[in-house]
Amino acid sequence: MSEFIDLYDQNRKLLNREVDRTTYLFQPGEFMMYVLAILENSQGEFLVTQRAFNKKWAAGNWEMPGGGAKSKESSLDAIKREVKEETGLDVKNGGVVYSYFNEDNDRHDNYFVDIYHFKFDFDLNDVQLNTCESINCKCVTLDELISMNQEQSFLHYERIMKALQQEK
Repeated sequence: MSEFIDLYDQNRKLLNREVDRTTYLFQPGEFMMYVLAILENSQGEFLVTQRAFNKKWAAGNWEMPGGGAKSKESSLDAIKREVKEETGLDVKNGGVVYSYFNEDNDRHDNYFVDIYHFKFDFDLNDVQLNTCESINCKCVTLDELISMNQEQSFLHYERIMKALQQEK
């Protein structure tokens, strides 16, 4: 199934080109946009999800909700959609707290990531997992998140920690 995305240059400017994410090989200086959401409840716990085992990359690993921005979709619209699709939660009040980019021309894996932080009142009963995306979820404290990464690599862990530290 095709999923069309926009291409950006290294300065995050649109190249006015739309490509199929599933088949396109990124060339040097071409990037796509990813978004991640740090979802923090009123108890100061973070929602983490476990990737479905049928995922092409990092199947079964724990992560924060997020994914790729679709063509013509802003970063903010993408994170709202991704969180809703994966968890059933609506996010409103929050913003980008950290951004980074990756350029791996050997693997054609070039992307930007915007990490958002949303603080709102929710608990696990409010979460409706999309089992095509995630097979499990839980709310964890910061110490538990650190322990999870020590037991098994937590996706984007270092960048998430940088995002949280930047807010202090």
